[in-house]
Amino acid sequence: MYEAFRNAFVTYFVTVDPLGLAPIFLALTAPLAPGLRRRLAARAVLVGSALLFLFALFGDGILEVLGISLAGFRIGGGVFLFVLALEMVFERRGERRGSRADLLAREQSASELAVFPLGVPLIAGPAAITAAILTKSRVAGDPADFLAALVALALVLLLTWLVFRLAERLERWLRPTLIAVLSRLFGLLLGALAAQYVIDGILEVLPGVRAG
Repeated sequence: MYEAFRNAFVTYFVTVDPLGLAPIFLALTAPLAPGLRRRLAARAVLVGSALLFLFALFGDGILEVLGISLAGFRIGGGVFLFVLALEMVFERRGERRGSRADLLAREQSASELAVFPLGVPLIAGPAAITAAILTKSRVAGDPADFLAALVALALVLLLTWLVFRLAERLERWLRPTLIAVLSRLFGLLLGALAAQYVIDGILEVLPGVRAG
């Protein structure tokens, strides 16, 4: 149970990336009054949470409807997360997310920012959704592990909300150098977890290949 919680927390923390979102949140909401900024933060996290919990609870069913095997998604999702890990290690993810968010924000009103791009795709982005489905596939057989993974997701989303609420204060010590160091560290951890997803998928496929 502890291992399931630990792995899920690291995966969600890296893919949602609350600390990396803080500068983007500040940039997107800079012209807004503090009260409106707080409401946008809460709404954005609620939107992102709804989508991520949807996939965390019913991700395997969604894959079944689409005709995608869990083994295939583990391999494909693992490769996707590994590419994301490479971007984090080489400091490309933050720049890409920041430029995209800035471009989208120019076309959105203040009230819409909470849904797009803050809620989706910055909080509940492709990487986080992929992580939710992969985590569900790994722990679904054990109710205790599954509950631990859901608690880990809820905790990461709570931290995201806290980071948004305290973004102005965090800006004083969340310097680019510190964010870069943390990003690389978490990128290495995500790369290892992504490799494990690929290994799990291959091991699941191999018996079928041998039998054929």
